[in-house]
Amino acid sequence: MMDVKKFKYFTVSSLAFGTWRIGGGYWYASHDKDKEWINAIKRAIELGIRVIDTAEMYGNGHAEELVGEAIKGFNREEIFIVSKVWPSHADYDNVIKSAKNSFKRLNTHIDLYLLHAPSRVPICKTMKAFEKLVDEGIIRFFGLSNFDVEGIENAKYCLSKYEIVAIQNHYSLLYREDERKALAYAERNGLMYMAYTPLENGILAKNEFLANIGKKYGKTATQTALNWYICRNNLIPIVKASKISHVEENAGAMGWRLSEEDWRAIDEHFREKSYFLDKIVSTLKSMRPWS
Repeated sequence: MMDVKKFKYFTVSSLAFGTWRIGGGYWYASHDKDKEWINAIKRAIELGIRVIDTAEMYGNGHAEELVGEAIKGFNREEIFIVSKVWPSHADYDNVIKSAKNSFKRLNTHIDLYLLHAPSRVPICKTMKAFEKLVDEGIIRFFGLSNFDVEGIENAKYCLSKYEIVAIQNHYSLLYREDERKALAYAERNGLMYMAYTPLENGILAKNEFLANIGKKYGKTATQTALNWYICRNNLIPIVKASKISHVEENAGAMGWRLSEEDWRAIDEHFREKSYFLDKIVSTLKSMRPWS
């Protein structure tokens, strides 16, 4: 039985597969590992990770092409594709153009379309384009990434036909600022909150405290951390893996739940310890404008 979460308009897997640095990087494409990347996405889908997160910026669109290739042969209705438009493309005409280009690369509609980050373009122009794209069937739903509560509210006031259904921000056991901000907002308003960099570039995968709790369940530190996020009703962690073994390990975070006692122990441990150096290392490993 699949591990899923139900929201107002859709039901999705409790874990998402991320494609940042798959198919290239920041506006540049790489084709040398296409087969490996496609196989990783396919394996994720087979294991029940049915949310796939991508963006026009990732690999200059090549990540979207790989997603489109990987989903062939699967039931499209069971897959939930998330893509993003870059802030410099946020004016009305460019949003329409970007979405249609993503549609072509994916060879299918976009289930959730996000503005990748705040833009200098007035937000209402972006929101009106999003509503037009829903009407045209290019996208099904839309939301925002890297936005604070004020920004979300400002975007909300622009809408006349549809709703913002999701937020995607940086959140992890080491980076918890959003708990009092956008994550709390999402929980109050029933929005899906997608957390990028939940393992802090592999740092939490090596955490001894998580590993020790995971032993009770026969799980790794990675699986324990991901399950901690999954236990939050509105939260979908996004994890990327290019190796099949890592995909399988990530999928092992689904289908079970930490006890309330262990969930609270993890919660308290990461509140009490600063992990200052780990945060610096993760930031240096990221070295990217956005997720």
